[in-house]
Amino acid sequence: MNEIKPMEPHHWNEVKRIYEEGLATGNATFQTTAPEWEEGDKAHIRNCRLIAIDNGKIVGWAALSPVSDRCVYGGVAEVSVYVSKSARGKGIGKELLKDLVENSESNQFWTLQAGIFPENKASLRIHEENGFRILGTREKIGQMKGVWRDTVILERRSKMVGV
Repeated sequence: MNEIKPMEPHHWNEVKRIYEEGLATGNATFQTTAPEWEEGDKAHIRNCRLIAIDNGKIVGWAALSPVSDRCVYGGVAEVSVYVSKSARGKGIGKELLKDLVENSESNQFWTLQAGIFPENKASLRIHEENGFRILGTREKIGQMKGVWRDTVILERRSKMVGV
């Protein structure tokens, strides 16, 4: 991988393509379609969005989303990490998440959380390798195409903020 850098609006078409590849797996998210830029822009924290570039091509992205509009949760965010189908298994997701954690701490986030389908072993692994701990499983929390799905809930507490 050549570099990880901030996501900019002009990256959205490639970011969306990678998101759609994740959707196609059936094990990335409950979402069924990728948003357009305006919706994605509103959903993700502006200074906590990254892309991974390999040989001049965007091969992954990671971003934080607020978990609540309430001010007491201002330092709590949910993690998203997606890697292009052609780049999976090369450590890109792990590196993106590592940089996103560092970025979150420099932006005063004290808790990061993730909800991951138990079938997504690679995502569970990279989160644990980046300091996330499993809190538990939310059983049958939502349906996808008429099938009840579980999510594993993970959390990472910042050492930077002293909480």
